[in-house]
Amino acid sequence: PGVRAAVAWSEEIARLARQHNDANVLALGARTTPPEDIPKIVRAWFDTAFAGGRHSDRVNKISALEQQSKSKAIS
Repeated sequence: PGVRAAVAWSEEIARLARQHNDANVLALGARTTPPEDIPKIVRAWFDTAFAGGRHSDRVNKISALEQQSKSKAIS
């Protein structure tokens, strides 16, 4: 619970993953991401904050589903 991973293949996708989904794990394809692009993608991801607002609704829904799933596992 609490892990919001995103696969990013460009700086724009890395930014959007943070802004819209509050991604807290970044995944990059070793064979598909040019090595010279990796630092730019990672920097874009670190430099971007979660936008909140309407995007919070999505993240809250995911968190609620995680809590339901966790409760069922404990019962």
